[in-house]
Amino acid sequence: METLDYRELVKSIIYKYVHEQPQSDLENTEIVFDTERHHYLLLYAGWHDEERVYGCPIHISIKDGKIWIQRDFTEEGIANQLVELGVPKTDIVLGFRSPYVRQFTDFASV
Repeated sequence: METLDYRELVKSIIYKYVHEQPQSDLENTEIVFDTERHHYLLLYAGWHDEERVYGCPIHISIKDGKIWIQRDFTEEGIANQLVELGVPKTDIVLGFRSPYVRQFTDFASV
């Protein structure tokens, strides 16, 4: 059985999300991949007229062979996308949920 490359899956999800954004939003969009420490982020940083734009809608880490979703402001949900791509729920941790709450989800608690 072929093993999934979680790093490449995570990158593809972030790239997909960026490519679905309006062209006008891309100038403030930053993709940050720390492949040495396994952190993957999508950031917005810049200005819109006189208003500061800054945010992190996606932050994913890979630790001990599991995908940790630290932040997910997508409509469809990154965990659901990962499951559709073949990642077992036991390899997905909803890091944005408290450790106590995680035990009640269908995903890994740690």
